[in-house]
Amino acid sequence: MVFFIVLTLFSLLSATSFSSASSLVNDFHVLVALKQGFEFPEPALSSWNSSNPSSVCSWAGILCSGDRVASLELTELNLCGSVSPQISRLDKLTNLSLAGNNFTGNIEIGNLSSLQSLNISANQFSGGLDWNYSSLENLEVFDAYDNNLTALLPVGILNLKKLRYLDLGGNYFHGKIPESYGELVGLEYLSLAGNDLTGNIPGELGNLTNLREIYLGYYNAFEGGIPKEFGKLVNLVHLDLSSCQLDGPIPRELGNLKLLDTLYLHINLLSGSIPKQLGNLTNLVNLDLSNNALTGEIPYSFINLQQLKLFNLFMNRLHGSIPDYVADFPNLETLGLWQNNFTGVIPENLGRNRKLQILDLSSNKLTGTIPPDLCSSNQLRILILLKNFLFGPIPEGLGACYSLIRVRLGQNYLNGSIPNGFIYLPELNLAELHNNYLSGSLPENGNSSSQPVKLGQINLSNNLLSGPLPSSISNFSSLQILVLSGNQFSGPIPPSIGELRQVLKIDLSHNSFSGKIPPEIGNCNHLTYLDMSQNNLSGSLPPEISNVRILNYLNLSRNHLSQVIPKALGSMKSLTIADFSFNDFSGKLPESGQFTVFNASSFAGNAQLCGNLLNNPCNFSTIPHQPGKAPGDFKLIFALGLLICSLIFATAAVIKAKSFKKTGSDSWKMTAFQKLEFTVTDILECVKDGNVIGRGGAGIVYHGKMPNGVEIAVKKLLGFGTHSHDHGFRAEIQTLGNIRHRNIVRLLAFCSNKETNLLVYEYMRNGSLGEALHGKKGAFLSWILRYKIAIEAAKGLCYLHHDCSPLIVHRDVKSNNILLNSAFEAHVADFGLAKFLIDGGASECMSAIAGSYGYIAPEYAYTLRVDEKSDVYSFGVVLLELLTGRRPVGDFGEGVDIVQWSKRATNGRKEEIMGILDPRLALVPKDEAMHLLFIAMLCIQDNSIERPTMREVVQMLSEFPRHSPDYYQSSSSSLKNLEKDPKVCPNNNKLKHDDLWV
Repeated sequence: MVFFIVLTLFSLLSATSFSSASSLVNDFHVLVALKQGFEFPEPALSSWNSSNPSSVCSWAGILCSGDRVASLELTELNLCGSVSPQISRLDKLTNLSLAGNNFTGNIEIGNLSSLQSLNISANQFSGGLDWNYSSLENLEVFDAYDNNLTALLPVGILNLKKLRYLDLGGNYFHGKIPESYGELVGLEYLSLAGNDLTGNIPGELGNLTNLREIYLGYYNAFEGGIPKEFGKLVNLVHLDLSSCQLDGPIPRELGNLKLLDTLYLHINLLSGSIPKQLGNLTNLVNLDLSNNALTGEIPYSFINLQQLKLFNLFMNRLHGSIPDYVADFPNLETLGLWQNNFTGVIPENLGRNRKLQILDLSSNKLTGTIPPDLCSSNQLRILILLKNFLFGPIPEGLGACYSLIRVRLGQNYLNGSIPNGFIYLPELNLAELHNNYLSGSLPENGNSSSQPVKLGQINLSNNLLSGPLPSSISNFSSLQILVLSGNQFSGPIPPSIGELRQVLKIDLSHNSFSGKIPPEIGNCNHLTYLDMSQNNLSGSLPPEISNVRILNYLNLSRNHLSQVIPKALGSMKSLTIADFSFNDFSGKLPESGQFTVFNASSFAGNAQLCGNLLNNPCNFSTIPHQPGKAPGDFKLIFALGLLICSLIFATAAVIKAKSFKKTGSDSWKMTAFQKLEFTVTDILECVKDGNVIGRGGAGIVYHGKMPNGVEIAVKKLLGFGTHSHDHGFRAEIQTLGNIRHRNIVRLLAFCSNKETNLLVYEYMRNGSLGEALHGKKGAFLSWILRYKIAIEAAKGLCYLHHDCSPLIVHRDVKSNNILLNSAFEAHVADFGLAKFLIDGGASECMSAIAGSYGYIAPEYAYTLRVDEKSDVYSFGVVLLELLTGRRPVGDFGEGVDIVQWSKRATNGRKEEIMGILDPRLALVPKDEAMHLLFIAMLCIQDNSIERPTMREVVQMLSEFPRHSPDYYQSSSSSLKNLEKDPKVCPNNNKLKHDDLWV
């Protein structure tokens, strides 16, 4: 009997041991199958040894419990590929994280009854999340943030009775928020931000009384206002409903949220006064109600908000005075009240709390003086008070405020002298004091330990400053813009100005400078703009100026310069605008190089200057000019060159077309950038003449429909031979394939053989903006749509310029490269291809290399280089197309393009917009059209450094206080920034409020 019991126990133990080992082996096979579906698993998963099942528990990212895999942690391992459905066989998992990789395709998780935490965030998963959630009954944390998930929000999640954390933000979910989400009563964290959700925010969400954080804004476009039921969320600590088109008043019920420390309602359409009940939120640390349509005054009850660190009410319609109690908030770090109608004085005690870092009160009607203690603890970094009615001196303490980074005090009535040491502060990178009544001189840098090596811009124009320029101006080693015009500076220009090796613009006009122009100015190699007009300069013009090879603008008018104009200036191909008028120049005007393109008015008022250009022949003999011969030779050579280039391309096209047809699909290689349900054979079926939908310098575009119904656009690139020397082309295509932004056309795949490259894109049903504006579809583009398209296209370019890695210059921005999907949402196309074509060795005869006629920035003519500011110029042309409905060239007479025509027709004044507005448009708010023209004119400035960045363009387009409700229902919201210079561009990345500051 004892023997039988022992034998039975032994059998049971053996069976248990065998079962455990068998389960671990099953887990081993699942993990091996998973790895096979991954791309680039090495070296991150090098420890996953497929020949040794017993080593599973020592593999990277694996934790075991009871001889079973209990945790799979693959966070941020740079993995690609797909995730096999076999992952659901790891049935003892309690934790699963695939976050921060580049996984694509659909994903489905189920039958993991022990799973407590699931994180698939920051990937490229597509499709929906309609899973069997009843088989995940123990799930507490579900994070699917930042993917490409579409469809409606999943309602099966209601089966997750233990769910505490739910993040579905940063995707493309559409439709309404289900009212049934109010049944997820265990939720403590809910984020649906950054999707395409519409409809009302359901009041049922007010039943989630355990919520501590809720995020619903960014890209969502809700109707109606904030549900008053949110006043029941008494455990809420963080409430973010920003940038989602909410209208109506702020509910006074929000004053019940006594635990709230962060309230973000910025970038909406909220109206009415600020409810005094918000003063009950005594734990509030961050309050941002900016960029709305709020009216009235700041409630007195806000005196109770003693914990505030961030207080933003800018871009509203508030009035009254800034309450004195604001200055007494002990922890206040950021105060942004700009662009309102505040009157009265700035609170005297502001800054005495010793925490203040950012202060922007610009564009109000404030009077009085600047408080003396703004920098009492040397923490003030940004000070912006421009466009007010402030008077009195700049506080002396600011001259020793070593923390200052940006100062903008222009367009006030400030007087007195600039504080000692102010312009030499070590961290300062922007100083604007223009349009005031400041007097006195600029002293030398008396503190050798304080070197202003970061100062990039200084604007002291239109003041009463006098005396000589200090030689220590050379300390500004990083200075790019120096504007001192409209003052009373005198004495010689110091030779040390030549040590400003990074300077782009120097404006010393309208002063009393005397003496010679220092030849050292020729050492400023990056200078593009030089204005020394209306001074008392004398002597000869130093030929060293011609050393500045990229100088674009030179104005030396109304001085006393004498002797001959150096012939060397004619070699400056970059110099397109020059003015030598009203000086004492003499002798013969050179007639070669750039002198042939200057107007005669550029030399007026120089009585002793002679030459054919001036209709004032010199008295000595000249070699007879034979007009027509050289130009005739040039035209002949140019025509022959074009003919040869055309023949070469035609021959190459025929050869490539024949070879393309003869090449079988077996020789093609396809690189997919997401999971595709079609093959290279399916793609090749589309590449035939009957499917051509576009032709350009970069290639031919075909439309195709895949067997599964997906529509694609295929671009066959021209100008490539073999890839034995592809100059990094494939690596660059890989970069383009990984770019994800809702306003950029997505590259799905890259196909190639020895002779041809094909790029496979998502298909845009409504074609290009150029076709919509200038073809038969023009009637469909209302004003609302045009403004919306402008914002969306700007966001796409902004992402390329500032946020993707590596940064990309488009090089061929035009309306035909802005594509529209079925909802008329704008997508930037062909980004980067022009650059890549050059690197790949393509012929420079192709129009895509230099951009397209009518869109090319002026600097290309003399630098043969296109940069991000050239893209800005081209985008300005697109804005003019949106405004006028006209093509860039061809409608205005020979040699005149849309830029020249618009400037002439409006005299450069936005108020004249109605004279050029597309006559097909109806019900256009004039202020919106004026604003769009204003931005376009900024973008198309001749001098590239004067153009805004795409970040600034996005902000200007989005921040304008529009009045049309229809517009708000159609336009996308943008991110905001305290001084209209956003640090990030709108995309699907999670947004931190602090990241919006410069």
